[in-house]
Amino acid sequence: MNTLRTSSPARINGMQLHTANDPLSPDELRQRACTELLRQAAQSAGLLDANDAGSADGVISEAAANAIDALLEQKLNVPEPSEEACRRYHAAHQSAYRTGERVRVRHILFAVTPGVDVVALRKRAEPIFLEVRCHDGLASDGFADAARKWSNCPSGEHGGELGWLGSTDCAPEFAHELFGRLEIGVLPRLVHSRFGLHVVEVLQREPGVAQPFEPVRGAVAASLRQQAFVTALRQYLRLLAAEATVEGVELDAAGTPLVQ
Repeated sequence: MNTLRTSSPARINGMQLHTANDPLSPDELRQRACTELLRQAAQSAGLLDANDAGSADGVISEAAANAIDALLEQKLNVPEPSEEACRRYHAAHQSAYRTGERVRVRHILFAVTPGVDVVALRKRAEPIFLEVRCHDGLASDGFADAARKWSNCPSGEHGGELGWLGSTDCAPEFAHELFGRLEIGVLPRLVHSRFGLHVVEVLQREPGVAQPFEPVRGAVAASLRQQAFVTALRQYLRLLAAEATVEGVELDAAGTPLVQ
């Protein structure tokens, strides 16, 4: 892959990914770069009109989105998980297949709003996260004080309290960090969701009831298919990136997947 460092807007094969006045976080930039790699690959495969123009605002045409779906259907080999693989996965992840699991939580939200500088938002959130994490378990309720002072959620007025939540009561990416785990106290990481960055404290847990394999067979198979799809997509994107001229974005950063 030919990766060039530049202060100009990032590009894939000369196609600009953003404007100079629209700086993006590294993750957002990688996501746009991957989408553009796939859009151009769909054109090369004859699945998308050569006149379909890319965009510097990250929004692709409906035709491009459909063509990318068709491209991935052609190029990715996603095998159907075997019965044995499904049973092994269920046995190793039984906590993920519980019914009635609930957690009582509170949070401090640093909201992502249109035009917000995500890097600056993280720099603001991290010191507060470290402060409440260091004071976790002490008698003084620094978490509630910080929520009242900093949180962009209405719950901040009540010390960040969200009450008891089930897995369907919150955004999937938020639920992923809360359920099927054992942690109590302030989580050891900022939680990312579509709403922003969260400092989260788990106050109590009710574990729910573990489900046997048969009732959740379909959900287990879907999880394994999704994992196989993501692995195949990452591999395909690496092949596309290796053949492209990539400017201003690091697609092969260590430990950083091409897709999230």
